[in-house]
Amino acid sequence: MDRTDPETSKQLDSDGKPRGRHRRFLVLALITTVLALSTGDRATLSVAAPGLAKDLAIDPLSMGWLFSAFSWSYFLAQIPAGYLVDRIGSRIAILVALVGWSIATILTSGVGYVAAPIVVLYALRLLLGILEAPVTPACSRIIAAWFPSDERGVAGAIFNSAQYLSLAVFTPLMGFLFHYAGWQHIFTVMGGLGLVLAMIWWWEYQAPDGDTRLSREEYDDITARGALTQLGSASSKVNVTHMVPAGKVIRSLLSNRMLLGIFFAQYCVASLSTFFISWFPSYLVEARHFSMLQAGFVAALPAICGCLGGVSAGFFSDWLLRRTGSLTIARKLPITLGLGLSATIILCNYTAANAVVVAIMCAAFFGKGFGALGWTVIADTAPKEAIGVTGALFNAAGSVGGIITPIAIGAIVSRTGSYDGALIYVGCHVLAAVAAYWLLVGRIERYQLAEPKAG
Repeated sequence: MDRTDPETSKQLDSDGKPRGRHRRFLVLALITTVLALSTGDRATLSVAAPGLAKDLAIDPLSMGWLFSAFSWSYFLAQIPAGYLVDRIGSRIAILVALVGWSIATILTSGVGYVAAPIVVLYALRLLLGILEAPVTPACSRIIAAWFPSDERGVAGAIFNSAQYLSLAVFTPLMGFLFHYAGWQHIFTVMGGLGLVLAMIWWWEYQAPDGDTRLSREEYDDITARGALTQLGSASSKVNVTHMVPAGKVIRSLLSNRMLLGIFFAQYCVASLSTFFISWFPSYLVEARHFSMLQAGFVAALPAICGCLGGVSAGFFSDWLLRRTGSLTIARKLPITLGLGLSATIILCNYTAANAVVVAIMCAAFFGKGFGALGWTVIADTAPKEAIGVTGALFNAAGSVGGIITPIAIGAIVSRTGSYDGALIYVGCHVLAAVAAYWLLVGRIERYQLAEPKAG
């Protein structure tokens, strides 16, 4: 349904009752749930790892390669996924992704019953990475379409907090399943939840131009304040695939210093995120001697702090934007403060008290959440014709961190028998992200693609 048609708009609001005044916040809750579940399914292996390693005789270095399998395919699939999202829209892309990765997660529960289980497990993790690739590029389009500029910081921060919310909710659940039912049921339960969410998504989500539950009042308001409400509509002309070949788009994006700095910073930040969703439960069990049930609940505490940091950063960033009028200050200052705090994870190497370690982890992940405005920055800077592709490149940069970090940590642990070097590795990476924003990114503003030449 085309919202730009005045007759259609009149029919939608003809009963005189305001409908969908805050429809965009329901959409935000929906995409946050999608990202939370995708993060949870990504983290299933980290919780199941102690049981898997024991049952299938997997050593630390091999487990590091298994942790990285997701990121290899996730990285390779980003550009095609982003281009596909710009082409077919977010609704269908997320539906297909949800159904596919949920089935792959359920199938993982059976790896102990097949020949060459490690090979099958690696293949399923590769498949999971491919199927989850469209999620964040699609959701970045949704944020740009539904939220005006002065609300995008909060929206992006709440969306990004899904990764922490996911770990706060799903890690204890998975720890409970591991302890009482076995590691296999981690995968069956999480996959089943994904199939339920897929049905809810198909029923609830439409682009702004086609959403009959969105009032004309809200539509006009968010459009006037900078929301790209025609993204995803049948009438939209904002589609890179009809303007510039994908190769030229990618070359143009990668030639921009601001975007390159943002991409590099995301690679650095991903090292901390990857540590948390891969090696952190093993760190708690092996280095800090928690049981797996205890580790599941302990891991939820930093995740909750990360969620609080992420949400508060969004409000702080948007407040700074209204106060200063400077997008650069509004985005860079929270990133600097937050990531600087997250580097304190290195201090865990200098205490033997588990309570202190948990407190440091909580502070570090609050800081990581506070500084994780990357998706908001992408929504602010990506060319409107290529938000999906830009988001895909951004996500691909993070995937490089996801590929390298688990293997690097596995090698460090195998060589030294300690996680101390791993925490130094992670802490130095987040400090490098701060440097990238100040030395490479420069002024934060929307990048304009060059117009295609006629003929």
